[in-house]
Amino acid sequence: RLRELHAAGAVGLSLSLDGSTADLHDTFRGVPGVFRWTLDAWDTARALGMKVQINTTVARHNLHDLPDIVRLVAEHGAMLWSAFFLVPTGRGRTLGALTPAETEDVLNFVHDVGLTVPAKTTEAHHFRRVALQRRVLAATGDDHVAVLGLGPLYRELRERAAELGLDAAARRTRRPPLDVNAGRGFVFISHTGTVHPSGFLPLGAGSVRETPLPEIYRTSELFTGLRDADRLGGRCGACEFRRVCGGSRSRAYGVTGDPYAEEPWCGYVPGSFPHQAELAALLPDAADSRNTPHEDGDAGPDQHRGAA
Repeated sequence: RLRELHAAGAVGLSLSLDGSTADLHDTFRGVPGVFRWTLDAWDTARALGMKVQINTTVARHNLHDLPDIVRLVAEHGAMLWSAFFLVPTGRGRTLGALTPAETEDVLNFVHDVGLTVPAKTTEAHHFRRVALQRRVLAATGDDHVAVLGLGPLYRELRERAAELGLDAAARRTRRPPLDVNAGRGFVFISHTGTVHPSGFLPLGAGSVRETPLPEIYRTSELFTGLRDADRLGGRCGACEFRRVCGGSRSRAYGVTGDPYAEEPWCGYVPGSFPHQAELAALLPDAADSRNTPHEDGDAGPDQHRGAA
């Protein structure tokens, strides 16, 4: 079937890998044998010359397994590994939310392994904050663990990565996180033509059956509101990173019902980063953020994944 797809013009596919073992992955997916099928499809696609993106739902069942998942990505090869942070809606509510501290530890781990495998996050927009913080701290020579207050989960993930030799394999250029968010550099059109800020945010802004897509994207109240960082509430609204991060609007809506609420899985206290002068040189001002077009960093094959 993959050969037929490739012959028909398909150049890539995304696959879900939510555990490094059959027990972890199959139990999470609820389908015995799907771990082996996933690896077979992965290797077959690579042999055909197709691009493969691997998506991992970061949840409580695999928090300690992430280095082993990265090892598989490094061994089998992939154009991209995406750590997808759960939007807790529907059945996803039963999977157990991460604490802000755990999220911070995982985001910094994803940043670390970005030198070993091409890595990004989905619905973890504060990864852009982490990347900027780590850039400044690398330049100043400060210990990021101490400055950022990283916890035991981060240390465990780093130690396991070292045991697996992932640190020694670090030899690639880091993939920079792209500045997109729901309705900001990204738009989702359903199969019925309704237009949404993303596939994870069910609020609608119109239909392409009735209004041209550019008009909806550029002028609808929902889209223009989501692109206005000054409308964000709580800590997000007061945060110096709000114009490059903005938090997950989908998770904010899923947890609180308000798409402008603060990011529930972020524990950063606005203004607490110690090198504000160095940071300010890297952050856009309000005019830049309004006038600069954003690249589409999440319009990949992982968008079909939904909430859970």
